[in-house]
Amino acid sequence: MPSSQLNTIQEIEALRAEIAKHDRLYHELDKPLISDAEYDALKKHLEALERAHPEFATASSPSAKVGGKPSSKFGKVQHSTPMLSLANAFSSQDVQDFLERVQKFLNLPTSAIELIAEPKIDGLSFSAIFEGGKLKVAATRGDGEFGEDITANALTIQTLPKEVSYIKHFEVRGEIYIDKADFLALNESRKALEEEQFANPRNAAAGSLRQLDPKVTASRPLKYFVWGGSIEGASSQWELLSKLKSLGFTVNEKIKLAQNSEDLDEYYSQLSQERGDLEYDIDGIVYKVNSFALQQRLGALSRSPRWAIAHKFPAASAFTKVLGITVQVGRTGALTPVAELEPVGIGGVIVQRATLHNEEDIERKDVRVGDLVEVERAGDVIPRVVRVELSKRPENTTVFTMPDNCPICGSPAPKEEGNVIRRCSGGIRCEAQIIECLKHFVSRNALNIDGLGEKQIEEFYRKGLIKTHDDIFKLGQFATSIQNWDGWGVQSVQNLLNAIDKAKNVDLDKFIYALGIRFVGEATAKILAKNFLSVESLIAGCSDVMYLSSLDGIGAKIATHIVEFFGNAQNIKLLKRLSSHLNIKDFEVQNVNSEISGKTLVFTGSLSAMSRQEAKSIAERLGAKVSSSVSAKTDFLVCGDDAGSKLKQARSLGIKVLTEKEWQRLINI
Repeated sequence: MPSSQLNTIQEIEALRAEIAKHDRLYHELDKPLISDAEYDALKKHLEALERAHPEFATASSPSAKVGGKPSSKFGKVQHSTPMLSLANAFSSQDVQDFLERVQKFLNLPTSAIELIAEPKIDGLSFSAIFEGGKLKVAATRGDGEFGEDITANALTIQTLPKEVSYIKHFEVRGEIYIDKADFLALNESRKALEEEQFANPRNAAAGSLRQLDPKVTASRPLKYFVWGGSIEGASSQWELLSKLKSLGFTVNEKIKLAQNSEDLDEYYSQLSQERGDLEYDIDGIVYKVNSFALQQRLGALSRSPRWAIAHKFPAASAFTKVLGITVQVGRTGALTPVAELEPVGIGGVIVQRATLHNEEDIERKDVRVGDLVEVERAGDVIPRVVRVELSKRPENTTVFTMPDNCPICGSPAPKEEGNVIRRCSGGIRCEAQIIECLKHFVSRNALNIDGLGEKQIEEFYRKGLIKTHDDIFKLGQFATSIQNWDGWGVQSVQNLLNAIDKAKNVDLDKFIYALGIRFVGEATAKILAKNFLSVESLIAGCSDVMYLSSLDGIGAKIATHIVEFFGNAQNIKLLKRLSSHLNIKDFEVQNVNSEISGKTLVFTGSLSAMSRQEAKSIAERLGAKVSSSVSAKTDFLVCGDDAGSKLKQARSLGIKVLTEKEWQRLINI
């Protein structure tokens, strides 16, 4: 592989791993370790690389994910329609690009597309279902498909209606938050009780709403705004909010209708100036297509709707001193430098650490120990280092250089010329990599062993009880010893063993993800599970790079790493040992019931009733696979005007050809 390509794939891999870690900390644990601004910068960089190098793109990328998995401590609630996250805009040009994409997709004049603008509340998203006029169930967003059942806690929010005059089924969606004054008072009371203070209002709201004891939630000053949902008779976002307001729900008074980008720019400028005087925190503005009919046509990408975007505010900043630069070793051996900062308050939050993404980032900014650096944040804890204030640089500072050897095991950590990431070559000889692999194996999105977190894994590893994955399922033999350790007891050990037993029944896709195969995230794990169905078939079938590369969502680079993993004798021995402890459940395929479900379609020529992009989106929602080229596996070729060589090829292969009208009849449009 050329060094430039290796450089790119390593940078993409490092970004994906870092973003996935921060997704879990933010959405699932309510303990973010980086600022919104730094997270947005990471996401934007990854998306730009994936657009520039589509051969490395994958459905498992964090750029295609929504939120985090719902906690096992709460019941699961499946959302009636996915609660997706929003794509971000960071400039007026980004907003203009969004408007042009909408116009092009719908093939409508800009004047026909009305927009709605609303403050983006920095809180926790929720959904509430009402039946017969009463609140039936409430849930967090979770991973977008399933959320946590927080009904009992939602009932404690004083301003949220529990009973309304409208008796038909309807849903409200919104944001739960704590306002600035209540947040300060809450932290003062916690300080008086010598309890840990919340980092910011968003964390306070999330932590309060996700309490197992509703009495604790009831004691917290939670508020909310509704920003969406569904109710009979509402044909637009504006009408929906008007109806919900008439029923007693709290709707933000600053929501406005807009006709064009100039209206949006004016709204953004006005709210930016008012932001500091608002009673609640906002981190941007959300723009939505107002018409529900147009929203339906636009549909969604894997993680975000096409009909909405969040215009983010710039981050707040401050100066602080770099006290040190340490190097961490990740699961795949990647060495990541971390800046340790002199604590500084930015926007009411104390920040102390920042990830310096790679060697080139440090070299470009010339960050040194002792430097005064400008850092920025937008609502969370750890900042992004923006620049060094060179005029304040102390004498005798030294340039930081990444080590040539792993700081943990001492193995060479090479970086070929032109590459971004140094990687420890120690493999299973490196304790850091082994420990990180074990942490990944038991994490929430993998085997989800409650009570066996990062701290416990490190403790068990250091004391020799766990050296490899299957040792986890042998911990019972050490129960008597563990219960005498500091921080442990008879009940806590029994709870851990119960959690381990529960984890022995695992879905195939969760098991694949837990293995930590390089580049294989949750989405790719599901693709593999869907195609192989059982662990036995997986082991037998993951030997052909060409076949794996042909699967939708898996590229050649990912396929190569999958084949390398299953071609490793030590990995196969580990899989066999794990199979003796686990009940790995076969994957159950759920089919979409439509005329084109399971079929392969190709579009050619210009369509008149809709854009090609919209037609493809509809086909995929109905369970079809859309290909860019005609082959013997193609079921239908849909022809618009000026069809080219694809039509000739389809006829030569005997493939059924549909006109645009026939295509519309087939899908009942």
